[in-house]
Amino acid sequence: MENKSSSKIRQMFLDFFQSKGHIIEPSASLVPHDDPTLLWINSGVATMKKYFDGSVVPEVPRLTSSQKSIRTNDIENVGHTARHHTLFEMLGNFSVGDYFKEEAITWAWELLTSPKWFAMDPEKLFITVYPKDTDAKKYWESVGVPADHIIAVEDNFWDIGEGPSGPDSEIFYDRGESFNNLADDDPENYPGGENERYLEIWNIVFSQFNHKPDGSYEPLPHKNIDTGMGLERVVSIFQNAPTNFETDLFLPLIRKTETFSGKTYNDDKEQDVAFKVIADHARAITFAIGDGALPSNEGRGYVIRRLIRRAVMYGQKLGIEKSFLYKLVPVVGEIMKSYYPEVLEQKDYIAKVVESEESRFNETLNDGVHLLDQIIAKTKAANETKISGANAFKLFDTYGFPLDLTMEYAHDEGLEVDQDGFKTEMQQQKQRARAARGNRVSMGVQSDLLTNIKTPSRYVGYSELNVEHSVLKDIIQNEKIVSAAEKGEAQLIFDITPFYAEMGGQVADKGTITDEHGNVVAEVKDVQHAPNGQNLHTVKVLRPLETEKTYALKVDPHFHSKVEKNHTATHLLDQALRDVFGSHTKQAGSLVEPDYLRFDFTHFGQVTSADLQKVEGIVNQKIFAEIPVKTVETDIESAKKLGAIALFSEKYGKKVRVVSVGDYSVEFCGGDHVKNTNELGLFKIVSESGVGAGVRRIEAVTSAEAYEYLVSHDKLLRETAQKVKAIQVKDTPNKVAQLQDSLKAMTQKVENLETKMAKQAAANVFDNVKQAGQYSVIADVIKVSGMAQLRDLADDWKQRAISDVLILGTTVGEKANLLVAVSDEKVKAGLKAGDLIKAIAKQINGGGGGRPNLAQAGGSNPAGLKQALVDGIDWLAEK
Repeated sequence: MENKSSSKIRQMFLDFFQSKGHIIEPSASLVPHDDPTLLWINSGVATMKKYFDGSVVPEVPRLTSSQKSIRTNDIENVGHTARHHTLFEMLGNFSVGDYFKEEAITWAWELLTSPKWFAMDPEKLFITVYPKDTDAKKYWESVGVPADHIIAVEDNFWDIGEGPSGPDSEIFYDRGESFNNLADDDPENYPGGENERYLEIWNIVFSQFNHKPDGSYEPLPHKNIDTGMGLERVVSIFQNAPTNFETDLFLPLIRKTETFSGKTYNDDKEQDVAFKVIADHARAITFAIGDGALPSNEGRGYVIRRLIRRAVMYGQKLGIEKSFLYKLVPVVGEIMKSYYPEVLEQKDYIAKVVESEESRFNETLNDGVHLLDQIIAKTKAANETKISGANAFKLFDTYGFPLDLTMEYAHDEGLEVDQDGFKTEMQQQKQRARAARGNRVSMGVQSDLLTNIKTPSRYVGYSELNVEHSVLKDIIQNEKIVSAAEKGEAQLIFDITPFYAEMGGQVADKGTITDEHGNVVAEVKDVQHAPNGQNLHTVKVLRPLETEKTYALKVDPHFHSKVEKNHTATHLLDQALRDVFGSHTKQAGSLVEPDYLRFDFTHFGQVTSADLQKVEGIVNQKIFAEIPVKTVETDIESAKKLGAIALFSEKYGKKVRVVSVGDYSVEFCGGDHVKNTNELGLFKIVSESGVGAGVRRIEAVTSAEAYEYLVSHDKLLRETAQKVKAIQVKDTPNKVAQLQDSLKAMTQKVENLETKMAKQAAANVFDNVKQAGQYSVIADVIKVSGMAQLRDLADDWKQRAISDVLILGTTVGEKANLLVAVSDEKVKAGLKAGDLIKAIAKQINGGGGGRPNLAQAGGSNPAGLKQALVDGIDWLAEK
């Protein structure tokens, strides 16, 4: 078996299954699309759920992919074991109701052992099977696997709870005696046991049952195949690497990190862990940010932030003091460029995000170390030997300190860490996170009703909004296929339809269905895609409908026209955003309604008013330029040569539709559009906001709605002009500025008068010096405008050196303010204003603090001010 590169191995796998009639599915974004059950795409099958649950019928039932995936459930093991990763690639082949065990097993053995393909030594391959799965055992024997290389294992049954399930076969590669970390008689020393010698490389799941909510299993009507082969593991075999980290997927990152640290990999086992963690995390954050996720304090963003902080901490262990992680982004891009060229295309943007987050963490790192030092000191002072789990978790959660690093710091000080307490805190956080995400729908099996309907249905709405002769082929009412529908709601499939089915953010058309006599028999409320791609019309039935009868289908032209305008506007907006912010900006979601459009896009940073003006100006320039909008249907490769922009979240068939607005905007799109940009009339952004970590949202209007928006704002401006007595509307800004300047001057005068009044009111206060024990004190409640005036009086008091302590109170509205000042001499002697304010603030139902020589407090009980002064004098007297 010759040494092969990771890119070669990946391509061989895909080529093999393509030769067996499989379509290669591109690696989907790590950010799940329309799947609230997942935080990240965490396996190859995760992107195939829509096929296995019947919600979408694939063009071809045989599929293969190399899917990038992220899992962080056991992040603490990364770097400490040979094969744990946060980001990994899962090679897989899938059958959706097509071939089953015999073909899956035959092809797996051919790929692994054929000299044309992987050429592995059959003697080094071992297979595990479910004990009751006699068919799988029979097929493995038939392809030539010796009986003593087939092991029955009770755990070989894949089950996620509810949904598809079934037995599986795991394939192990014997790496030889040199990898054996167990005694020969150890019960785990076998393929499938916990050992280093026998490496699991492939799992083939025979999905043949539906696990029902009541716990029972029923045979699936269509049996499926789902397999997963870890690319990193297979590469380690081909490259004879001790662990996954000595392969061409990780070594370039480790070598680059060596240049930052001045240390060498494989010189020290503990340092090696740091090298591995950094290499692993650099891959994960690069791909995650490239797919649109950004660092934040929740969800996916929190995972990225945690990975960055963890890598930085391990960099510190290697002696790397400055930001370095962002410099690994282009290295990741070079390693993966054969299959993921988009990483190198976005490397500058990704590096910018990483560097910003890395720098921010470096600023807080010292605070975290300072807190850890305090925790260690307090633990020792209390004669305890363990740092509490709560403190360890605070360091992890707030400052990004991994538990193992906290344990190492503690160990250096002769202390341990309460790991069980830490795990409890972590579990509680996970429960809070699950509660915050709410109830999620588990992967289930859709009814065969819609899946089995194969009736062809042709959409002609791009050119026709009225179809006079359309045959009603299927009626679904009350979850049954019927031949005649009664009044109520039903779902209909026609052989030809002008009604657009909701897709790509564009809402479905509305309209009517009439019979041969011109009677409206149904109103179309919604249109969606059925699993086999037909347009499925949800209608309100007004008169009886019958299959195989002919009806006239009429789309509401006004509704449709307004949607078309807004859809074309989203294309112009999409490109304008890239023009202003850069090519890293991507569509993160859209909604095209008749009255407005909503467009979500990825952007790291704020969006200014000037930015929005530029974007809005560009879109309107394209409208006023009267640019023709053209569509063409072609194959994917030809579309890419045209420069068409595709969305990672969308699946495209053999033929794609490309919408071009001149040579300005070229995109894959199956939606409806105007013939010329001049039909939009006008484009106006009405709002811009942040809707998540690194995701901004623009809402905008076009045509009549844009005109109405401007008219309403013009009216508001004219009303404002009248109120500020501007001679002309254009003078309003200057007039408002003048009023603001005048108001500022008047406010200053009022503040000056209040200061003078406060000083006059305090004249007698400063004369009334009392003795409280060893301290001279001035204490009184006075009438001033607020805390600012109290501070001014404290400054005056300090300059005049009238007493040791000053206690003043005042009422502002329904609130109470307290101020305490202490002379510098008494501060040096140990008296602190903060201690005194805390002792008396409870009388006003408040709290406060400050510097040793000046402290203040606010509260909700002005009636308690006098008692607070009494308490203050008593407190001083007792000192």
